[in-house]
Amino acid sequence: MKPNLKSQASLRILPSAMTVAAICFGLSAVKLCVDAIDHPDPNSRYTVAMAFLAVAAILDALDGRAARMLNAASKMGEEIDSLADAVNFGVAPAFIVYLAIFNGTPLAQVGWVVVLLYAVCIVLRLARYNAKLHGDGPAYEDQFFTGMPAPAGAIGAIGPIAAKLQFPGPWWSTPTAQWVIAGWMLGVALLVVSTIPMRKIHTFAVPRQAAVPLLAVLAIFIAAAIQYGYLVILLIIGAYVLHIPFAVRHKKWLSTHPEVWDDKPKEQREARRAIRRAEHPNRRLLRGSSARLGLRKPGGHQ
Repeated sequence: MKPNLKSQASLRILPSAMTVAAICFGLSAVKLCVDAIDHPDPNSRYTVAMAFLAVAAILDALDGRAARMLNAASKMGEEIDSLADAVNFGVAPAFIVYLAIFNGTPLAQVGWVVVLLYAVCIVLRLARYNAKLHGDGPAYEDQFFTGMPAPAGAIGAIGPIAAKLQFPGPWWSTPTAQWVIAGWMLGVALLVVSTIPMRKIHTFAVPRQAAVPLLAVLAIFIAAAIQYGYLVILLIIGAYVLHIPFAVRHKKWLSTHPEVWDDKPKEQREARRAIRRAEHPNRRLLRGSSARLGLRKPGGHQ
């Protein structure tokens, strides 16, 4: 029994160990960017730094699940996880963007202000999340983040670096480029602390018949990430930004239909389709682009 107890005790510290490892990767990413200042190939340092941030994000996503699986959740673990998020998604990306984009340029002071604002907004967003009372609103609200979550904010923050590495050129050294990036960082910071609803990934249900095609797409995505990592980062950012209007629209619809508040996301989507059919009984829910444009088949009556 004693060996088993020791083994269980060792496993219980695994989630916290993963969180600490994530912090180490995040801070090491900052060091790599500091080293890049005098490195003959700074872009290689930035590439490894972004890879380290990706590892930190993966560990952050797994430590909570590990804690639940091992029944090792604790208040201390929650606090460490929150601090790790502040470091990995706030402080580290801020330093990386400053060192890779603004350091040594005429707009260095402006750059420092915007990355500082970004880091502070990440901390404020995490504090708001921790202080929020769960379960005090309708069930459907759990399908949404309030504002951009910290990991998405970090991906958005390093987007300019990915763009610079994917599309190198003299433009990135111009004041215009630095002002554009400063504006981008300001926009990300504001989205982080905003109250705009954004969907949680687990609310997207995958039909059974789509499982195999989705796995094939996932394999292609992973292969593309290996070969064209910077471009994939930019595509992820673009897709996330494009989903925001749909998330706002969906939450607005849910807020006006209390009869589906306690339903699962899949059931809510089915209810929404049924309501659309009921509201437009003479209108078929057509398929394809021609249907959405209201086109009729040849020979159809007016």
